[in-house]
Amino acid sequence: MTKNPNYTKAKNIIARYNTVRQQSLTICEPLQPEDYVVQPDEDVSPPKWHLGHITWFFENFILVEWAQDYEPFDLRLNWFFNSYYEGQGDRILRSNRGNMTRPSLQTVLDYRKHVDTAMADLLSNYKDDILPQELYKLVEVGLQHEQQHQELLVTDIKYILGTNPYHPAYREDSSAPISSPPAALDFLEMKEGIYEIGYKGKDFCWDNEQSVHKVYLQPYKIANRLVTNGEFMEFMDAGGYENHEYWLSEGWGWVKGLEERAPLYWYKKDGEWFQYTLYGLEKVNPNLPVTHVSYFEADAYAAWKGMRLPTEFEWEAACREHVYDIPENANFSEEGIFHPVARQSDSDYQFLGNVWEWTGSAYLAYPNYPRFKGALGEYNGKFMVNQMVLRGGSCATPRTHIRLTYRNFFQTDKRWQFTGIRLAE
Repeated sequence: MTKNPNYTKAKNIIARYNTVRQQSLTICEPLQPEDYVVQPDEDVSPPKWHLGHITWFFENFILVEWAQDYEPFDLRLNWFFNSYYEGQGDRILRSNRGNMTRPSLQTVLDYRKHVDTAMADLLSNYKDDILPQELYKLVEVGLQHEQQHQELLVTDIKYILGTNPYHPAYREDSSAPISSPPAALDFLEMKEGIYEIGYKGKDFCWDNEQSVHKVYLQPYKIANRLVTNGEFMEFMDAGGYENHEYWLSEGWGWVKGLEERAPLYWYKKDGEWFQYTLYGLEKVNPNLPVTHVSYFEADAYAAWKGMRLPTEFEWEAACREHVYDIPENANFSEEGIFHPVARQSDSDYQFLGNVWEWTGSAYLAYPNYPRFKGALGEYNGKFMVNQMVLRGGSCATPRTHIRLTYRNFFQTDKRWQFTGIRLAE
């Protein structure tokens, strides 16, 4: 993380702080009070918990350390809203967050106002409107952390509503974009060579995106677009979920426990496939990217096609060579698009802002990994085991939060995030 000239002035960071914090509340606006509390799966946190946790982050890591005479809102909340920071004391079990009927939603909202007021006072009190770099970095980490939770809010809300037998719509004002058939599947050829991997700009990045290093890649080909619903249906119709030859051993055991052998949120009615979207239950659009698939499903589909998933290094090298910007309608968090979109043009390779793309790479540290210092050192490094890397950001990722070097990571069975497939050979 290095100095960002756009945000060293207090007035600029205050404006950014207010914008990011408001977005979390905006995401929650369509919810009913009951939606804020439930936890239908251990991976899914109640929206009320998210709102409290991202507030605790600013109080615990910034206000308590930097704001003179700061009075914590209620120290008992630390136990509820600490997520996994062993160095910050005891905390509620992740699986028990849905048991948190108290503190009330109104208390959590009051907590947010208390912290936001104190943050505004802190940031506005610096001489000549210039923040110390250490404080600036902490605030930026807090805002990036909140944007991560905004994506989690979206996906957790989708799980809360999408697993409800009523399949209630989160929003009803519009639907996913109508799309024409996708472009023919083609492959971008990448030359053998040595490629630089990792972040080396001057804006924010997470510690796990550093440090820049070189990798040697054999010549390879990578798909010019994502796998679509229609193409994944062909895998299903061909008995892909019934043939053990395509599956990893753990994946085959996982398949046997599925209630529906299909992507998450797919339901078969009268011989037709429907899927839950944030607009409610809709017929599966064969032209849109398939999403909510596990690593097991992505790997099995690639095996069925006689191909494989790209490594994260192949993905980054191809993205760096072929992508110049995020397509205008690729992200929903700020623009109001609630589902992955079809390829928009011949130059839109769908690398950024549609679905998180499973790669064939285990989540490990880069050479000379510069782990965050202090308590924030627990942020990424401690999770570098038994997880696979995903790249690209999704339709739920805030536009200002996406980078081609961004490394997401999940266990192989997870699929409540907007996860999808790109092929390589």
